[in-house]
Amino acid sequence: MATGRNIRTYFNGSWQDGDAMILRAADHGAWLGSGVFDGARCVNGMVPDLRAHCDRVNRSAEALGLVPNVTTDEMVTLTMEGLSAYPADAAVYIRPMYWGIDGDVTAIVPDPEKVGFAICLEEIPMAPETASATLGYTSFRRPVLESAVVNAKAGCLYPNNARMLREVRGRGFSNALVADAMGNVAESATANVFMVRDGVVFTPIPNGTFLAGITRARHIANMRADGIEVIETVLGFDAFDTADEVFLSGNMQKITPVTGIEEASYQVGPVTRRVRELYWDWAHSA
Repeated sequence: MATGRNIRTYFNGSWQDGDAMILRAADHGAWLGSGVFDGARCVNGMVPDLRAHCDRVNRSAEALGLVPNVTTDEMVTLTMEGLSAYPADAAVYIRPMYWGIDGDVTAIVPDPEKVGFAICLEEIPMAPETASATLGYTSFRRPVLESAVVNAKAGCLYPNNARMLREVRGRGFSNALVADAMGNVAESATANVFMVRDGVVFTPIPNGTFLAGITRARHIANMRADGIEVIETVLGFDAFDTADEVFLSGNMQKITPVTGIEEASYQVGPVTRRVRELYWDWAHSA
């Protein structure tokens, strides 16, 4: 699926211009879902936390029973080679990925050693600072490790997110606020969530039902270094009724202010703006 433009693909040992064909019809990942990916960003020549994203895609592959065949160092080097073909000011989405090729005698279990690998680069602009989101409640929930590979950034998890988005968009919201298996707030359908009350930042504590994102961790570290109190805790949906600010954290856009959840409205406040400043100050200095 191409969402941007100017796509480049690394596959079978070389960089190719365009949205290259990389899977075959009988590949395990094509019909049995053994595919993982990660997403990093290049913005104005900066590649924040690229190494961490490359590390994570290898861990995701292992979580699906695949043996990753590209080291983090090799992946970083390949990515920087691919990015060298883009203008210095390009905003590029970086997507390394693995998938199973062969299965075992039952077909269901992927052969751990027969693994495909590719990196897809595509220009996708950063959202303007004025962009925001509105959240609606969804009837669908995040799964648990006993029923899904929630410890991986796996493609097979995303149809559940898609039905969350379809449900709330049908009611006029741009994203969904999602519950974990226990009925507490986990994240949005596309990113981790934070709320601010009286200058203190709260975010759902990782409990194995959602990926605690790399960008999320970066924001928490930046805020704490700046003297902002951040509390990871169990949050019910009613906690957001008394929030002063709410924002989303994800690699694609880094920070997205939330201006409403169902009937509640929020300001794009000073903490949200400060977190954005802290992130880009860190990125420029990294």
